[in-house]
Amino acid sequence: QVQLVESGGGLVQVGDSLTLSCAASGGTFTYYAMGWFRQAPGKEREFVGAIAQQEGYIKHYAESVKGRFTISRDNVKNTVHLQMNDLKPEDTALYYCGAYGHKGRWHYDVADRYDYWGQGTQVTVSS
Repeated sequence: QVQLVESGGGLVQVGDSLTLSCAASGGTFTYYAMGWFRQAPGKEREFVGAIAQQEGYIKHYAESVKGRFTISRDNVKNTVHLQMNDLKPEDTALYYCGAYGHKGRWHYDVADRYDYWGQGTQVTVSS
């Protein structure tokens, strides 16, 4: 059983930067690819970014955040981070990190394929 705890959310202004962190415990961190998703009120959870276990740390991003957000992981500290720059009002959402343990084709952008989730951290971008 893997426990995930997100932190780093807050209220920021348009154009500001924010870094979210997700701390993992209770499992072998390097077994899991990690992803960030977000959910705005009244909307479904949507993919933001994902990073592979290791071996070059393959990364994927949603088109809406490409060039502004950067995902990274520290396999010594068992953490994954989401650096968010040039924040926009449409980035306002509850941000979740997830752990993906399935082998084979990596469905990195499919929330239902993730095995574990944190409780989320709120990001609000004010204009």
